[in-house]
Amino acid sequence: MTFINYSARIEQLLGCWKFPAEIGLVPGTLEPDPDNTGGGKMTKYNWLPAIPIAVILLLWQVLSVSGIVPPYMLPGPLRVIETFIADFPLLMKHLLFTMMEAMIGLAIAVSSAYVLAVAMDSNRFVKQSITPVLLLTQTMPVIAIAPLLILWMGYGIAPKITLVFLTCFFPLTISLLGAFASADNDTLRLLQSMGAKKWQLYRYVKIPQGLPAFFSGLKIAASYSIIGAVVAEWLGGDAGLGVYMIRVRRSYSFDKMFAVIILVSVLSLALIGLVGLLEKKSIPWRKGMGSRD
Repeated sequence: MTFINYSARIEQLLGCWKFPAEIGLVPGTLEPDPDNTGGGKMTKYNWLPAIPIAVILLLWQVLSVSGIVPPYMLPGPLRVIETFIADFPLLMKHLLFTMMEAMIGLAIAVSSAYVLAVAMDSNRFVKQSITPVLLLTQTMPVIAIAPLLILWMGYGIAPKITLVFLTCFFPLTISLLGAFASADNDTLRLLQSMGAKKWQLYRYVKIPQGLPAFFSGLKIAASYSIIGAVVAEWLGGDAGLGVYMIRVRRSYSFDKMFAVIILVSVLSLALIGLVGLLEKKSIPWRKGMGSRD
């Protein structure tokens, strides 16, 4: 029997397997799950992370209103919210440029990281040759590379995308390399005994087992992509949140700068949440493990 027949049989058997969430049980227990959501009830401690955030906002407002810190240097959160609402159309216009740069750079980084990680994992010479270069790119501060990119590529979108790529590429590649190296050796030897080719080892074992590590690296890279785009825009450009920050800084409009900072933070958290949602959809077998954690 060929490997393809074995793999078809394995997929057929796996297709008959029902995870706890699929048969109406709370993962990790034999208790019924009436909502069939695959997880238990929300605990009473889920609201605890909001406490430090509320305390920080309250202290921020008190420092601004009391005059301990001049309001023009530290505008209160209420004033920042008012400014954000007032400048919302302009912020969204600049946000479109920043998001475009970040998403294009992130997409190129993801595809390149997969290709390079597979090449390094399958060839020891490639791995030993490229690993020092990868580490070297992380020793150079991003703010020092940005002026060179603008000098070489001009003030268009190319240097911004390149900087986002350089920022996101390393964590993705390293996470994938670690995942491929930690693939189950027994499973790999089993498939090799069935006559599996190298690409089939990645298709059936290494890539599926590497998805959790990949999504962990993708969460970091997604947040870095926005920051990288903003930093690149600081040094030149016609539009983007970084360009907006430079303009309002020159007019000492610190409330507008805080509005951009909060927008970038919320946007980074939203991207991390979106990657987490994609992870749950792509790796449904980890749902039970996550609920027990």
